[in-house]
Amino acid sequence: MKRFIAILFFICLSFAVGYISKVIQEPSMVEWYPSLVKSSLTPPGIVFAIVWALLYLLMGISAGIIWNMRSIYTWLVLLVFFIQLGLNLLWSVTFFGMQAPFMGVLVLTLLIVSVVLYMGIAYMQSKVAAYLNIPYLLWLFFALYLNGYVAYFN
Repeated sequence: MKRFIAILFFICLSFAVGYISKVIQEPSMVEWYPSLVKSSLTPPGIVFAIVWALLYLLMGISAGIIWNMRSIYTWLVLLVFFIQLGLNLLWSVTFFGMQAPFMGVLVLTLLIVSVVLYMGIAYMQSKVAAYLNIPYLLWLFFALYLNGYVAYFN
């Protein structure tokens, strides 16, 4: 039961970051974001919502698995998890809150590096915990393309 509670905690934490990001994004979604030149590959808003819900779920499960492993690397892996979670939130602040796409590219690049680092360290504890982040990493590369497109063409 304790293992399940730990996983549930990290899932809730990940979704909390997602909720805060949504709150930060909302004001810019009215006028600023719709006015931007975007890639033809930009998916509709509902796709973003579904994908991010799945990604936050996978991220939370991954961190919960790491917490339950309780090895010498647990705190290091979780530190990197919290760093990437903070960078995830910071991207919403820079891209939507500050309406600064170029800064968003920089933050996304750091976020990708932190997720790769998280996966590498997590892999030493649990291959499953590391693999659960593959969709997240792939989505971040796609987000980097979309963000870069906006930064370049606006």
